[in-house]
Amino acid sequence: MASFSNINALIIDMDGVLWQGNKPLPGLNDFFRTLRALRLPFILATNNASLTADQYIDKLEALGVTVGPSEVLTSGMATAQYLASRYEPTSTRVYVIGESGAKIPLQQQGFILTDHDHTNADIVVSGLDKSLSWDKLATAALNIRAGAHFVGTNGDVTLPTERGFVPGNGATLAALEAATGIKPTLIGKPEPIMYQQAMAILSTPAAETIAIGDRLDTDILGAVRADMRSLMVLSGISSEQDIENVDYQPTWVMSDIREVTKMLKNRGNYSGSCSL
Repeated sequence: MASFSNINALIIDMDGVLWQGNKPLPGLNDFFRTLRALRLPFILATNNASLTADQYIDKLEALGVTVGPSEVLTSGMATAQYLASRYEPTSTRVYVIGESGAKIPLQQQGFILTDHDHTNADIVVSGLDKSLSWDKLATAALNIRAGAHFVGTNGDVTLPTERGFVPGNGATLAALEAATGIKPTLIGKPEPIMYQQAMAILSTPAAETIAIGDRLDTDILGAVRADMRSLMVLSGISSEQDIENVDYQPTWVMSDIREVTKMLKNRGNYSGSCSL
């Protein structure tokens, strides 16, 4: 079993780790109390770009957990930061499929957002959009075919909710790719970009940072690509059986954040779930 040593920061997924939809998972408050008591810095890094950082902060506050703006990183925020490092925002037009969590970070960076009546965008960004329509897909496809850079905040094909697994942004990207023949540039996990941005905020190297997530093909694979250790919880999408079907694996597997909390309280002496 890998040792729980040299852990100076955590990068934590939210959907499937902290909650399912609007339902908090057991142990949520004790988990954050433990992080604060240990003075262990963390970033809540989610592929879900539908909400802004402030909305996630409010959601956690309603569940009895207080976090600050610097402790939240969404794929929408990561996308805006990535694009701002490659384009001049004030002269770049962006058509967005997505909700406030995808649009507001782009606006804060200074990008010009276009609407359904225009096909002159320099970039098309697609994020989770619960009001997705044919018109939005058509406008995005027309812009992509006209040469706009096609960017996906994340590629998750499903999203865990209290109702079960529903279509994620990856399903929208698949439709646009089928309609245009163009593959998107992905920003969220499993690409290493979000983890690299989070570690820059935390000021910790990969060797001292652990990624916690519930999904093998995003959270865990992203950690592998970022050269980080990872901890998979079984409270979301992926199961222990799924690990047998991939050529990479998490450093540790635990049932949920209650078990993670136990591990953190017994740093270096944990004897729970074994590393696979």
